[in-house]
Amino acid sequence: MTSHGGRRTQAERDAITVEIGYALCSAAFAAAVVFGAVAGPALLFDLPDTPERLLLRAGLVLAPVLFAARAVSVLVRFRKADQPGRTSPDS
Repeated sequence: MTSHGGRRTQAERDAITVEIGYALCSAAFAAAVVFGAVAGPALLFDLPDTPERLLLRAGLVLAPVLFAARAVSVLVRFRKADQPGRTSPDS
């Protein structure tokens, strides 16, 4: 990014767009996998009421938390790699 506070170039805007897309897609995939792993047994098998409710609720709590954590971690890592004075993985 420009360090002078000027306008971003098209390449910089494209890089940000790609990074946001990657963050959202990878976060959605990770959340879906965790939800499937935690709540999947409750959906696939005939479990007693209490364990079934606990697994479903745990999946419904963990999936959005993981989604947010993954999206934020990807975007923060992108921002740190883009600061002046830092070495880019491409260099």
